[in-house]
Amino acid sequence: MASNLVVARGGIEFVPPISLSFWRWFLVFLILLIFNFFYIKKNYHVVIKEYKKLFFLGSMGCGICSIFPYLAGETTTIVNMGIIYTSSPIFIILISNFFFKEKINNYMLMGLIACLIGVLVIITKGNFNYLLNLKFTSGDLWMLGAAIGWALYSVYLFRWKSSLSVFPRFTIISFFGAISISPFYLIEQHLFRATIFDLDFYLWVIFAAISPGIIAFSLYTMTQKYLGASTTGFTLYLFTVYGAFYGIIFFGETLEYFHFIGALLVFVGIYLVKKKTR
Repeated sequence: MASNLVVARGGIEFVPPISLSFWRWFLVFLILLIFNFFYIKKNYHVVIKEYKKLFFLGSMGCGICSIFPYLAGETTTIVNMGIIYTSSPIFIILISNFFFKEKINNYMLMGLIACLIGVLVIITKGNFNYLLNLKFTSGDLWMLGAAIGWALYSVYLFRWKSSLSVFPRFTIISFFGAISISPFYLIEQHLFRATIFDLDFYLWVIFAAISPGIIAFSLYTMTQKYLGASTTGFTLYLFTVYGAFYGIIFFGETLEYFHFIGALLVFVGIYLVKKKTR
């Protein structure tokens, strides 16, 4: 999932952001459809029965969580985006507790605090005084919307039991995700920046569809079966750690002491949360 940061850093230079998001999910749909067409055709009545829930999941997980961060990036900083997006596991816990009475224990609270501190250490480069100089803009509201969108996707993906298998269900979710993005894609094409369908376009879209698309979302769904929505939501903190190391590997960023401290705190937090599930 963190490989999507590689796409965001490298792919946006060649492909407009909403165009990249739209074609990414449309390609995910086409690839999955090849393998799941006959299953979906046979269970078409189930798709019709569940289409409202599937559209909601697609618009949240593939739509809002793809578009809102791009809109946020126009008026806010990457630091703000990173800090606000790490609120998503908190929303997952709150939604699970308020609507589904999922209990919160001390291990989960300690793990949450450790992960939050670890992420802040990485984002602020070990200098918490940096937080005092942050300026918040309208883009931060878009990022908050993305965090809530991912929380809603995570909780209801787990809570809404489906008669469809994992990959056929994901096929329909990705289709509705592309549908929800399409109006914004058309606006971008006609009013802002048109897409150039060259080799760079195809390479970035294919990579975005396969690695942070099919592989990441499928593993996230499978993980939820064993750990539940709240615990699986803590992968967002690992996302921040791995994203920092992707920056070091692919974009020449420097490995500093605060990367180790932040990563250690995040892994301690994940351990405490995992301890709760045993």
